[in-house]
Amino acid sequence: MSHQPMFSGIIEATGIVVAVRGTGRERSVTIEPPSGWRLADGESVSVEGVCSTVQRTSKGAFEVVYMAETLKRTTLGALVQGSRVNLERSLRLNGMVGGHLVQGHVDTTAGITGIRKTGSSRIYSFKVPGKFMRYIIEKGSVAVDGVSLTVVATTASGFSVSLLMYTLSRTTLGAKRPGGRVNIEVDLIAKYVERLVRR
Repeated sequence: MSHQPMFSGIIEATGIVVAVRGTGRERSVTIEPPSGWRLADGESVSVEGVCSTVQRTSKGAFEVVYMAETLKRTTLGALVQGSRVNLERSLRLNGMVGGHLVQGHVDTTAGITGIRKTGSSRIYSFKVPGKFMRYIIEKGSVAVDGVSLTVVATTASGFSVSLLMYTLSRTTLGAKRPGGRVNIEVDLIAKYVERLVRR
């Protein structure tokens, strides 16, 4: 019986890529999480917002494998040794959803078009393919590299979010710059509503 792991978009930690092997068709990535993290073979973990299955664990690190389709649709194809990645273990039934329900199924990637300071936070602006903008609304939820965020404004071709220094310092987003790319997963509820309306 298959199961669908879910995440909350609240990043637990960041890890470091210690090895990348393979070709464009299939790539193995070995990640070293923080000390004290315990993952089992077969467990689901979100890596930069992408639901990933732990293939094996060894000496405190874990290995995940990505197929060509995942590499094409996400930013994971750009990972190299030394890359830092956002990590979140899948939700347990008795766990708290601190952000919003996230599947780890990336819909598209977005380009960072601007970063500006406002008080102690930063406003990040993103450009996404137009067909995904119908799922992104002001004050709605969106996952950016696996981080659950609230949309503060939208345009015809993009959106912006406000990031506190707490989030910037504890996720990979703090190191991103204009021109960089991020993984985007739009709100799951918005997609279900669209399907129901179509029916």
